[in-house]
Amino acid sequence: MLDAAIIGAVLASIVAAATTLLLASIGELVAERAGTLNLGVEGMMIVGAAVGYAAAYGSGSLILGTIAAMLAGTLLSLVFAGLAIWLAANQVASGLATTILGLGLAGLIGSPFVGTTLTAAPALHIPVLSDLPIVGPVLFGQDAFAYASIALLAIVAYGLARTRAGLVLRAVGESHVAAHALGHPVRRIRTLAVMFGGACAGLAGAQLSLAYTPFWASDMTAGRGWIALALVVFSAWRPLWLLGGAYLFGAVSILQLHVQGFGLGIPSQLLSSLPYLATIAALVVISALKRGQGAPASLGVPFVPDR
Repeated sequence: MLDAAIIGAVLASIVAAATTLLLASIGELVAERAGTLNLGVEGMMIVGAAVGYAAAYGSGSLILGTIAAMLAGTLLSLVFAGLAIWLAANQVASGLATTILGLGLAGLIGSPFVGTTLTAAPALHIPVLSDLPIVGPVLFGQDAFAYASIALLAIVAYGLARTRAGLVLRAVGESHVAAHALGHPVRRIRTLAVMFGGACAGLAGAQLSLAYTPFWASDMTAGRGWIALALVVFSAWRPLWLLGGAYLFGAVSILQLHVQGFGLGIPSQLLSSLPYLATIAALVVISALKRGQGAPASLGVPFVPDR
């Protein structure tokens, strides 16, 4: 029978793994609700991880590293916004180009830091509560990134559903022509949504390099940006469903590591591919159930105002 401490440690590691996905997918959710398909999330994440690590290593401050990561993700998102929104370039091609650019920049920025390490972001410790079996490490033993991701999700969910700004953003995503006719600055709103998504992707990258694995390695995002994109579709563009999806995929990522330790004779390459196989399976199920009909009507459609 498994020890309570082991169960608590596994569940806590699932929360940490899911936090990366949740942060990145929150930003992409907002961008897509505004009608913009940003395939550059992976590139923004890896740039955020590299810049955040470099800033934290140089300054000795994890806070400065986190801020730098968010700024880096935001700046790279402006490249995508300039191409896809203001120049009305193909959003898929623009997003892929942004990811390729981000991977190259991250390799350049991070190369001097290969082989170095940092002290990971400290976890919360509340006397008595953090020491409770199982629930203690999960609920009261996480780092600031985990709690920030939950708070950010709550803010976004409330903002989209209960505020005028959220209503305008959703209106732009549903019909940019109608929103423009009502006097709303469609391209500016989409740009702000993409910038928010870039900041969230940079924050997810910072969580990777400053808390989850506090060192720099090229390609350390390992496709998490693509999984975050799939999570938005998986959640049917609903913030609360996004939370469940992120923790589900985080659990798959962590459990495949523990299965390898059981010595079942399953090739490690197959186990390592489980998160991506789960992503494909989820998308197939969604397509079969026709849940994709909940997508914003203007998603991926460029807006060109009348001259």
